[in-house]
Amino acid sequence: MNTENNNELVLVTGGSGFVALHAIQQLLEKGYHVRATVRSLNRKDEVIAALKNGGVTGYENVEFAETDLSSDSGWKEAMKNVTYVLHIASPIFLHLPKHEDEMIRPAVDGTLRVLTAARDAGVKRVVMTSNFGAVGYSHKDPTQLITEESWTDPNEKGLSAYNKSKVYAERAAWDFIKREGGNLELTVINPTAIFGPSFSAKLSSGFELLKNMLDGSMKAIPNIELAIVDVRDLADLHIRAMESPDAKGQRFLALSGGTMTLPQIAKFLKEKIPEASQNISTKTLADWQVRIAALFDKRAKAIVPLIGVNRKASNEKAKRLLGWQPRTNEQAIIATVESLLKYNQI
Repeated sequence: MNTENNNELVLVTGGSGFVALHAIQQLLEKGYHVRATVRSLNRKDEVIAALKNGGVTGYENVEFAETDLSSDSGWKEAMKNVTYVLHIASPIFLHLPKHEDEMIRPAVDGTLRVLTAARDAGVKRVVMTSNFGAVGYSHKDPTQLITEESWTDPNEKGLSAYNKSKVYAERAAWDFIKREGGNLELTVINPTAIFGPSFSAKLSSGFELLKNMLDGSMKAIPNIELAIVDVRDLADLHIRAMESPDAKGQRFLALSGGTMTLPQIAKFLKEKIPEASQNISTKTLADWQVRIAALFDKRAKAIVPLIGVNRKASNEKAKRLLGWQPRTNEQAIIATVESLLKYNQI
C-alpha cells in the first residue's frame, strides 16, 4: 500500500454504492484515509464485505459516518478533518414519484447540504458525481461530438425526472460555488452508462439491463444507443479530479469512447461469451414498437426516454488534462457479465 497520502482524509458519500466502493478501494490502495457515509451504520459490515471482495485486506484506514442527504444531521461530524470529498451519493427512490419535484428537490437540497457542510469545515475540494443527463440531452447535431461545454435544457421535451434532477442539482452546485462557496473548490464528473465488475451481488441499473438481456426476460432488443464507462475507470477519474490542480472548476465527461447499441451488445455477447448468451433474444424492436409497448408495460415506459438520444460524446478533456486512459466498452461489458455469473445472477 502506498503511504504518501496517509495524512489526508477523504470523505466518500454513498459508501455502499457501486461507484463509491471502487473509489474507496482505490483511495485505500493510494494510501488515503477514508470516511464513508452510509444511511445507517448497520451497513458497515456490508461495505467491509464488499471491499474484501475487491481485494482490500486492511481496514485500519476506513471509518464510517451515518448521514442522509435529506437531513442536516451528521454532516458536520462527517466533514471533520476532511481534505477532499467525493460526493457520489444520490437520493434513493424506490418508485417513480407522482410529481417530478419529488425527485428534483431532494437532489438539489442534498447537493447543497453536502457543499455547505464541506465549505464550513474548510474542505479543499468536492468532486461531485453528476450524469451525462446533465450534459447531452439537448445536443441535436449528431455530426458534432458532445463535450463538457454542452448542457441539457431541463425543459427538453420528454426528459425524465431523473435527468432533470441531475441538471438542476449540478446547476445548483456551480451557483453555490460562485455565490457562497468561499475557498471551496468544485469539480464535476458526468458519467455515461456505468458497467464493470461488482464487489457484491447488489446490482446497479446497468447490470439489470444486461441481466434482462442474458436471462431472456427482454423478449426483443430495443435499438438504444449507449455510451459506456467502466466503474474502475470512473473511480480513477474521480481521484484524478480530486488530486489535480488542473481539475479545479472543471467538469469531465466519463466515457470509454464511442457508442454501442443494445443489438450490437447482444451480438458481441453471443460471440464472446456464448455459454452465457443462449437466452439473448435475436429479435429487435423498432422505436415505434417500444412506444406502443410503453402504453401498458412499465419496463417499456422506462426505456422510451432513451430512444433516439445522441450519445456520441468526447472523453478528450479527461485524457488531456488528467492523463485518464479508460478501458474499452467491450472490456466493461465483459466484466459486468463476469460479475453476473460470479454472483449467480443469471
